[in-house]
Amino acid sequence: MNADPKMLVLRAPGINCERETYHALELAGGAPEFVHIKQLLQKPEELDRFQALCVPGGFAYGDDISSGRVLAQEMKHRLGDRLLRFVDDGKFVLGICNGFQVLVRLGLLPRSQGRLLEEVTLTHNLSNHYECRWVTLQTQPSRCAFLPAGLTLRWPAAHGEGRLIAKDAAFQQMLCDEGFAALRYVDNAGNPTEQYPDNPNGAPLGIAGLTDTTGRVLGMMPHPDRAYLSHHMPDWRRRRHQGDVPDNLDSDGDGMVVFRELVRVARGDA
Repeated sequence: MNADPKMLVLRAPGINCERETYHALELAGGAPEFVHIKQLLQKPEELDRFQALCVPGGFAYGDDISSGRVLAQEMKHRLGDRLLRFVDDGKFVLGICNGFQVLVRLGLLPRSQGRLLEEVTLTHNLSNHYECRWVTLQTQPSRCAFLPAGLTLRWPAAHGEGRLIAKDAAFQQMLCDEGFAALRYVDNAGNPTEQYPDNPNGAPLGIAGLTDTTGRVLGMMPHPDRAYLSHHMPDWRRRRHQGDVPDNLDSDGDGMVVFRELVRVARGDA
């Protein structure tokens, strides 16, 4: 039993959400450490010290070519087999926004065939511009080991290439039917939606996040790392005055569930 599971928070040129990710994991009871991609590529065995790998949001390498592509290729060609072993040995991976784009292009998500293969893509929003807005999500019955089903969550989305599409409609539907679609955008009635602005990018079936075939890898476009404290939430001040949330600034926001559940499973808690 590991009381303080070690968690690698990846740093790379253009990543800009690593401090939020680190702080959320620390508050959740994990033992995060920053590791730069150059350090990891030089000493791939460093990965073995950790129970989880977290790829934060940002614009890795300026999103040159396409979002997350350069970092994904670096990791695939120099860490690919070690990453597969990392997951298959029972460890965990989290990718947020740009980190999700990296995991998709790397082939870790959805990995329905058990190998590194880019099966889906994240392409330009249907609005044809960057979207920065709060969205409502529902967690789905899925394979994911650290995202409970049935939650309604408010997180901010901030991306220009977030529309998740598969090779065809049948594969897109399979992602939902077979438990790969862990998060979906929903409308005010709580129904999965493709309609703007509730779905900020137009992803078919409202898919906002994926897990893999093992359930130990999770990625999403919206940002739990920007909603992990109660005062991050857009209605915090009103709810505080109404007595619905505590005055404690370190109380949980909607995003904290991801980090607490990740630490729980990494620690080995039942």
